[in-house]
Amino acid sequence: MKILQICYKPPFPPADGGAMGMNGVTEGLINTGNSVKVLTFYSDKHPFHLDDLPKHYIEQTNIEAIFVDLGVKLLPAFECWITGESYHVKRFVSKDMAKKIKTVLQQETDFDVVQMESIFLSPYVDVVRKYSKARLVLHAPNVEHLIWQRIAKTTKNIFKKHYLKHLALTLRAYELENINRYDAIYPATTADAEYFKNNGCRRPCIAVPVGLPQPDIVSNVLPLANTLFHIGSMNYVPNLQAIEWFLQSVWQDVLSLTPNAKLYLAGRDMPPWLLDYKAPNVEIVGEVADSTLFMQRHSVMVVPLLSGSGVRIKIIEAMSLGKCVIATAVAAEGIPYSNNENIIIANTAEEFAKAVAKCFSDKEFCDNIGINAAKLVAENYNINAIAQKLVSLYQQIEPK
Repeated sequence: MKILQICYKPPFPPADGGAMGMNGVTEGLINTGNSVKVLTFYSDKHPFHLDDLPKHYIEQTNIEAIFVDLGVKLLPAFECWITGESYHVKRFVSKDMAKKIKTVLQQETDFDVVQMESIFLSPYVDVVRKYSKARLVLHAPNVEHLIWQRIAKTTKNIFKKHYLKHLALTLRAYELENINRYDAIYPATTADAEYFKNNGCRRPCIAVPVGLPQPDIVSNVLPLANTLFHIGSMNYVPNLQAIEWFLQSVWQDVLSLTPNAKLYLAGRDMPPWLLDYKAPNVEIVGEVADSTLFMQRHSVMVVPLLSGSGVRIKIIEAMSLGKCVIATAVAAEGIPYSNNENIIIANTAEEFAKAVAKCFSDKEFCDNIGINAAKLVAENYNINAIAQKLVSLYQQIEPK
């Protein structure tokens, strides 16, 4: 099949969870004999440099990119407050992107599928419908408004909480209205699929897990003993919120049970307060060149998310490397896990501290969690198997 994949940010290089999920789709489809063209937004937050991409990737995807300014602007945000529009979505409205989609569809009239990689791309549904008869599908990595509902719920500042509630409500209205403009919706988790179905989705809505390629494991790298790590983009609000909570409310409890524990925090766009943060046995690493190598060098991953939706791809990446992961139930949503078998669930400071102590004092237990985690990923997140499932679902769609 021939697929046009439209992305809300560059899927390559796969530097964060969102990019990894989109790139898994691209690689899996190409690996299984399909043709994929990638059209993507990029921004100051998520830059794009064509010259830095591998030649084979450029040749396989014929990738093109359109710049969008995603910086927060007070006047447009205020206008959306008054009109009830979703400011999240409005930031992605671009005449240049509409023109590029039109050009691509006029030049290549034989696409079988146009796949949008986010609800934020729904402003371009009409352009696709006008210039193509391809099946139009939404690949939904999250129920986006649920993320903002949860962020608002855990925000203490009353004024910020009120505004975040407004953002969540307007995004909810947009998201649930626009899912029915597609021929099919493919959320990343069964829970998200059920949520859409229970909230007005009338289109085929089937969960399709994210896929990850086999990890590029560096041989002869042994993890440092008694080390915890977290890696994630710090320009993603739930990650920042999670680390702030972990440092303020959890870390001292961890040290009280395991005084020799050391925490390494990695990720792009660390805020100044975090770069300057000083606490016992905490090292702020910042952005790393090789996330796989960083994970291999440390023992146990902690993912203390308090908000979010969909599936956390960085958890799946760590599990694929055989890492023991300690995560909140929110962080582990969408992963078919068994607690204390292939992951450890901890939702409070006390539970995190006890889990860390158990992992450091019982190496066999910790190692077995990692071994079982790698098996889980191999069985559920193979990019080629997932791509074949996706193509099968494409073929069952009756376009409008």
